[in-house]
Amino acid sequence: MGQNQEIQYGAEQIQVLEGLEAVRKRPGMYIGSTGSRGLHHLVWEIVDNSVDEALAGHASRIDITIEKDNWIKVTDNGRGIPVDNHEKMGRPAVEVILTVLHAGGKFGGGGYKVSGGLHGVGSSVVNALSEHLEVYVHKNGKIYHQAYSRGIPEFDLKVIGDTDKNGTEIRFKADDQIFTDTTEYETEILQKRIKEMAFLNKALALNLIDERGEENVEFNYYFEGGIKSYVEQINENKDVLHEEVIYMHDERDEIEVEIALQYNRGYNETLLSYANNINTIEGGTHEDGFKRALTKVINNYAVSNKIIKNTEDRLIGEDIREGITVVLSIKHTNPQFEGQTKSKLGNTEVRLITDHLFTEHFERFLLENPSVARIIVEKGITAQRARLAAKKAREVTRRKSGLEISNLPGKLADCSSKNPEESELFIVEGDSAGGSAKSGRDSTRQAILPLRGKILNVEKSRLDKILSNNEIRSMITALGTGIGEEFNLEKARYHKIIIMTDADVDGAHIRTLLLTFFYRFMKPLLEAGYVYVAQPPLYKVVQGKKEYYLYNDEAFENLKRTELNMNQKFELSRYKGLGEMNDHQLWETTMDPENRTLLQVSLIDAVEADQTFEMLMGDVVEPRKNFIEENAKYVQNLDV
Repeated sequence: MGQNQEIQYGAEQIQVLEGLEAVRKRPGMYIGSTGSRGLHHLVWEIVDNSVDEALAGHASRIDITIEKDNWIKVTDNGRGIPVDNHEKMGRPAVEVILTVLHAGGKFGGGGYKVSGGLHGVGSSVVNALSEHLEVYVHKNGKIYHQAYSRGIPEFDLKVIGDTDKNGTEIRFKADDQIFTDTTEYETEILQKRIKEMAFLNKALALNLIDERGEENVEFNYYFEGGIKSYVEQINENKDVLHEEVIYMHDERDEIEVEIALQYNRGYNETLLSYANNINTIEGGTHEDGFKRALTKVINNYAVSNKIIKNTEDRLIGEDIREGITVVLSIKHTNPQFEGQTKSKLGNTEVRLITDHLFTEHFERFLLENPSVARIIVEKGITAQRARLAAKKAREVTRRKSGLEISNLPGKLADCSSKNPEESELFIVEGDSAGGSAKSGRDSTRQAILPLRGKILNVEKSRLDKILSNNEIRSMITALGTGIGEEFNLEKARYHKIIIMTDADVDGAHIRTLLLTFFYRFMKPLLEAGYVYVAQPPLYKVVQGKKEYYLYNDEAFENLKRTELNMNQKFELSRYKGLGEMNDHQLWETTMDPENRTLLQVSLIDAVEADQTFEMLMGDVVEPRKNFIEENAKYVQNLDV
């Protein structure tokens, strides 16, 4: 009998090892990739377990530490992972959770009602993909400890001391045999997600400590107002229509719905939605329910209060959402995700529940706040008028038939290639630079679109005005994608769109205006990585027969140390603008794919990008003034 039990236990253990071996063989199946994204995913798997303790009402603080040598330590003040023996496995529960796939408290509904986390693959996957992992559980007045090597326990769970605290601490070092690209964590990536989690879980303290530098860097996040504070932060540089953020929090059929919103005088819609702390960037049923309810409630209010006289003049969702900032967060016991990136909520019941709950709360808010209600409705009516005017203006920019050359703007010098993947569009400041670029380019693959002066600041303009601006119309037509709702990335005529402006203050301003336009009306271009900024040289140095083009002051100092003979005469020219270069120089320094330096414009964080553009280009002066004062020390050789 005893022998049988031993064989059975051995079989269990073999199964465990096989499970973790499968993770090590195909890590991408469990964490998405073995690059930087997968590396950071390990942190979220452990942090999400601690957040689940907080969601269940048992933890109020989580500390995430990046230790020297890129160890990660996650500590919470929850109940502590169970240490008693697991009934089926005959091993301590903590060991089972860390060595058996899908053995956490999230499965079978016993441990947590709602759990966050990206895939719920659990701590065992982190353990399998770590060179080394240690767990310390503070529970029952004792400190329990176990360590693992690539998922395999090094010793049995043991008591190493007494404690008066409760909680769990997990330390792990990602395995460089798996993460061959990098095992180095980026503070910025961790910081953004941790801050987002603090907003989504009100009154939960989340702290990030980076111990890798000479001095520790610490970020502390705690928001009493939760998503209400999130909306306030997004709108801090915006001119708001009503001071108080409209907020609701309710629950039906074990589905928790939390919505915070505030209108501003701008023209852009910001809607961030989450399900169980996961950013549902592709939307889903919770967004559908919210949008439907918002449109219905505002129209009903406007008609019943005779602000809108005829029912055929009712506003559409687009009108009503102009200038709105919304954060929508739902918690579901069994969320279903779909879409290309598994970030679209698919639970059908959520649509109706979000609609009903928001309708009840928002109707009551409008009745109790008639002055705010009128401001919101009137903003929608103004947006409706602008939309109808923009519809007429858009007809002018829309091409009659695909890529007819006759429809392309006259000043565009197009390339002969019709393959978007190899085609580049240089958007160039000024006609003189445009002339040099046209002469110096490779005309098979490089197209040139010169702009006259500064384009319109789209942050301060409605769509109808934007579409009547010649420079913007030329760009939209040349790119071929359409804009806003009608944008289609597949119709992009160029897969490299290169902004080429002077290396001075005016050039930087034009660059920001263009990036603001792309961000607001062609965001998928940025997300696809199609937008670049050219780096023209600042200096040309000639000594004897040698020529050097230099892109910054540091390069010049470096050249003086290494290449130049300081006892011999040399010529130094500073380029004030692209127009000062002849076509050969412009090609050689800025346009030749073999030699040029291009900066790809990426969007790590849409919220931060949104705030930056609003701050730099919006109506509120104070934040912009502060930004310029704080960053002036980084600007050299200003040509004003």
